[in-house]
Amino acid sequence: MKLNLRYVLGISLVSALGGFLFGYDWVVIGGAKPFYERFFALVQSPGLQGLAMSSALIGCIGGAGLSGWFGERFGRKGSLMLAALLFVLSALGTGAVGSFTAFMAFRIAGGFGIGIASAISPIYISEVSPAKYRGRLVTLNQLNIVVGILAAQIINYLIAQPVPEGATEDLIRESWNGQIGWRWMFWAEAVPALLFFLLLFFIPESPRWLIKASQKERAERLLEKIGGASYALQAGKEISQSLRGTDLKVKLKPLLSKGVRPIVIIGILLAVFQQWCGINVVFNYAEEVFSAAGYEVSAILFNIVITGVVNLVFCLVALRTVDRWGRRRLMLIGSAGLTLLYLVLGISYFMNMQGMTILVIVLLCIAVYAMTLAPVTWVVLSEIFPNRVRGVAMAVATTMLWVASSILVISFPYLNRGLNAHGTFWLYAGICLAGFLFIRRYLPETKGKSLEEIEKELISKND
Repeated sequence: MKLNLRYVLGISLVSALGGFLFGYDWVVIGGAKPFYERFFALVQSPGLQGLAMSSALIGCIGGAGLSGWFGERFGRKGSLMLAALLFVLSALGTGAVGSFTAFMAFRIAGGFGIGIASAISPIYISEVSPAKYRGRLVTLNQLNIVVGILAAQIINYLIAQPVPEGATEDLIRESWNGQIGWRWMFWAEAVPALLFFLLLFFIPESPRWLIKASQKERAERLLEKIGGASYALQAGKEISQSLRGTDLKVKLKPLLSKGVRPIVIIGILLAVFQQWCGINVVFNYAEEVFSAAGYEVSAILFNIVITGVVNLVFCLVALRTVDRWGRRRLMLIGSAGLTLLYLVLGISYFMNMQGMTILVIVLLCIAVYAMTLAPVTWVVLSEIFPNRVRGVAMAVATTMLWVASSILVISFPYLNRGLNAHGTFWLYAGICLAGFLFIRRYLPETKGKSLEEIEKELISKND
C-alpha cells in the first residue's frame, strides 16, 4: 500500500485553515481590547468587559451546537464553507461598527464560524487521514490555530502605535489606536477568510460522510486516490460495516446508548478540561495578566507576541510527539505540568514578583499547554466517537467546550478581583490536578489505530 501523503496533506491543510481563522478571530480581540474598551467606555465595567470578550463565545456555542446538523446534512466541506463566509462577514463588520451593540452582533457571527470550524475541521482531517499519520495531520489543525493566534498577535503589534507611558484614558481613547487602529486589527482577518472560502472549492468531501450519504463510488475513488486500490477496498469495507443501518438524520438518542454514553462523557469532560485548565486567560486577558506583573501597554503587546512564538514552537514539538509518545501520555504530562507551574505562578504573584519572572513562568505554562492539552484534546475528540454518531457527538463535546470557555472568560475578571492573580491561578492548579486524575483513570490510548478499530475497542469496553 502506497499512501499519497502529498494529496492528504494538501486537503488537510486547506481544512486546517479553518483552524487558522479560529485562532486569529479568537485572539485578535485581546490586542484590540485596550483600545475598543476606551472607545466604547467599558473600562470601569467588568461585566461589560467580560461580555465583550465572551461575545464570540456566544456564537461559538451556537455554531458548535449546530455543527453536527450542518455536518451531517450538508457534509464537512459545505459546513466549512459556511464558516468561511461567517469569518469574512465578522471581520468586515466588526471593524466598521460605531456602537457596542453592533460590535457584539458581528463578534457573535464570527464566533458562530469558530464553533463550526472547531468541530468540523478536525473531523474532516481525521476522516481523510490514514491511521499511521492521523495524529500528526489532525495536529495540523491545532498548528494552524496557533499560527492564527501568532498572526493576530503580530498584526496587532504592528498596527498599534506606541502608547506613551502614563498615558491617560482620554489620550488613549482619542489616539489613532483608540479610533482607527483597533478596527484594522479586525479587518485584516478578511483576507485569509476569503482565501479559505475559495480553496474549499478544490477539496473533496469526507469519504466517511460520502458512504453515509450513499455515495459509495465517490468515496471509493477518493480512498483509492489516498492509498491505492487495496487501501480503498479495506477502508471502504470497514467504514460501511461501522455505518450499517445509519442515515444522515441527526439524532441525540444514540449518544445515550450503553456503549456510546461513556465515550461521550469522556469527550465532554476532556473538552471542558481543555478550557478550564486556564491557559486561555493569558491570551484573552493578557493586559490584566501582564499589568499585574508591572508591564505597561506597549510592553504588554510585545509580550503577547512572545507568547505566540512560544505557542507555535511547542505546537511544532507536538507534531513530532503525538504519534510517537501517544495521546494519553501527552495529556498526563500537560495536566501535571500545568498543576506545578500554576502553583509556582500563584506563589510569584503572592510574593509580588514582577517583570521577567512572571513572563518566564507564563511562557513555560504556554509551552506545556501547546505541546500537550491544546493539540491532543482535538486529536482525541476527532478519534474516539463512533462513525455513526461522530458528527453529533463532536458537536455536543465542542459545544460544551465553548460553554466552558465562556464561563472561563466571563468569570476571570471577577476571580481576578476577588481572589487576586495568585488565588486565581491556584484555583486553576486544582482543576489541572483533577484533570490529571481523570485522564489517568479513564482515557485510553488511540495512537496507530484506525477509527473503526478505536470504535470497536471502546464500544466493547463499555458494553
